[in-house]
Amino acid sequence: MINRYPWWKNLLILLVVLLAALYALPNLYPEDPAIQISHAEGRLEPGLKARLSRLLDRAGLDAKRIEGGPNQLLVRFNSTEAQLEARDIVGEALGNNYVVALNLAPATPGWLRTLNASPMNLGLDLRGGVHFLLEVDMRAALQKALDRFEEDFSAQLRDREIRYLGISQSPGGVRAEFSDAQTRDRALEILENDYGDRLTFDEYASGGTYGFSALLTEPAIDEIRRYAVEQNITTLRNRVNELGVAEPVIQQQGQSRVVVQLPGVQDTARAKEILGATATLEFRMVDEQANPIDAEQSG
Repeated sequence: MINRYPWWKNLLILLVVLLAALYALPNLYPEDPAIQISHAEGRLEPGLKARLSRLLDRAGLDAKRIEGGPNQLLVRFNSTEAQLEARDIVGEALGNNYVVALNLAPATPGWLRTLNASPMNLGLDLRGGVHFLLEVDMRAALQKALDRFEEDFSAQLRDREIRYLGISQSPGGVRAEFSDAQTRDRALEILENDYGDRLTFDEYASGGTYGFSALLTEPAIDEIRRYAVEQNITTLRNRVNELGVAEPVIQQQGQSRVVVQLPGVQDTARAKEILGATATLEFRMVDEQANPIDAEQSG
């Protein structure tokens, strides 16, 4: 049979086939069992890589290599048995300030990575992993919003030197009471100007006490719920980064639920612990006159 196509078309087809084969090569390399190490507060301590190497040598565990940067290290092994044993040893040695998670790391050679060739990211159906369905606590989100309004009302009235008998929460809103109608009206004018787009104000008088109740509007409630879901999704994305999952799925489902899919994650218990952890913020008094080095040495 005579080839009726011009030579450049045949060359183009050949180049396309070669490029497709080149960028499909990473899928032929099996993934390495690995442990991923990151710090709960960001950067790793200097010399951690050498410390891990000594720790694994003493335990008789042969790591293929230890790689990573200042924020994360990845230790590769030849078998899942060594991976699991190393996870327990490293986790116990580093303590609670570090996140030690099991992972499957692509074993693509360096020359392919320089060409931006990487293996195909498989989903849960082909690669396995974990699937979480989380629900945002909307009652807690609304309660925190009311707490903020209660604090803001108190601060606003104190700054304007408006005396009040009490500010407290009522179902779905905040209530403020005053000794006379004139003081109540002054406070009401100020607060309506600042919060009228989120709260509806109703006056009342009872037994010589004058007050008003401020209730959340429906648009404000919807905004609080929407923000609560968005905030939780952002927090979950940051926590998933600790697990080093390629192409995780984190998306809203319905009005108050979030779906999290983590392909390739082996340590489901650790993943659940990281995703479900409660964030806390602490404030501590600092003595700026003291020497921090002496304080650390003395405990």
